[in-house]
Amino acid sequence: MSELIFIGLSLSSSWGNGHATTYRALLRGLGTLGHRALFLERDVPWYAANRDLPSPDFCELAFYDSPESLADRFALRISAARAVVVGSYVPDGCRVLETVFSHACGRVAFYDIDTPITVSALEAGTETYIAPAQIPALDLYFSFTGGPILDRLRDRFGARRPHALYCAVDQAYAQRSDVAPRWDLGYLGTYSPDRQPVLERLLLEPARRLPDHRFIVAGPQYPADIAWPANVERIEHLAPADHPAFYVAQRYTLNVTRAAMVEAGWSPSVRLFEASACGTPIISDPWPGLTEIFPDAVLVADGTEAVVHALTVTQEAERRRISQAARAIVLARHTGTARAHDFLGALESLTEQ
Repeated sequence: MSELIFIGLSLSSSWGNGHATTYRALLRGLGTLGHRALFLERDVPWYAANRDLPSPDFCELAFYDSPESLADRFALRISAARAVVVGSYVPDGCRVLETVFSHACGRVAFYDIDTPITVSALEAGTETYIAPAQIPALDLYFSFTGGPILDRLRDRFGARRPHALYCAVDQAYAQRSDVAPRWDLGYLGTYSPDRQPVLERLLLEPARRLPDHRFIVAGPQYPADIAWPANVERIEHLAPADHPAFYVAQRYTLNVTRAAMVEAGWSPSVRLFEASACGTPIISDPWPGLTEIFPDAVLVADGTEAVVHALTVTQEAERRRISQAARAIVLARHTGTARAHDFLGALESLTEQ
């Protein structure tokens, strides 16, 4: 058995989700290491209308219409696969997992790209894409979040082998530019109600206080009633292929973390890795694990004043030092190829037990 199969939320479309870029980096990394994978994606209209990678060159991509069609069309390949990985937020995820358990002869794993949200739902009994009874049956529980939450997965829910598998950046992002930045501070992210107050403190209020500086926010689903300052430019959607040019056009980029991820800690966003690979220094809200993942390589801001200070007082030499330190960390530890090594190492450890 040699094939690797992933059943995830989306690979073909990055519209309104961070899963696609995570899977793309990992699967491209696996391809670089000689492991070609099959990615199975539920065919839904909102992603079908916004596919920015309909035909990836690093893996096979196929679509299915329901858990029943998944079984009908792919049961033999699931049975023959070395490993099948089902991801978080897959539609009808519990039924998809049962289909995989029924047919797989190799390893079965879960890749949770939303671990704090999953754990909260499991504890509240509102889970929709994995059931508590399914967790102990998994060979591996890959988690986007590291740190203490791995112990909770093991001790509270019976995960036998919880393993941190952070998101990663595609090596193609590892580019820099000497072009003068267009914006002093930018942010890339889909609207989220729990992130918006932080975006207000760390970007919109600094923009009001610094009218001679330029800002930008890129991402969909922002309500029409947001009062954007005149010096904040908006982009509704930015395809992954356009991310590098976006980052290198900023003096700093802002990272804003969802509340559940802040509480759990150890949940680095792919945007951190993308921006760092491009050599753009990061200003981030604080959360546990941030400075361990980026030691002395990120500016932590807990309010407006810290952002204003970074934009107006921090010297260019310090800005460059931070960017170079973060870039070195990402290129050494957080590329798609590095993450593919992590993934394969976890699978290989099972054969040694």
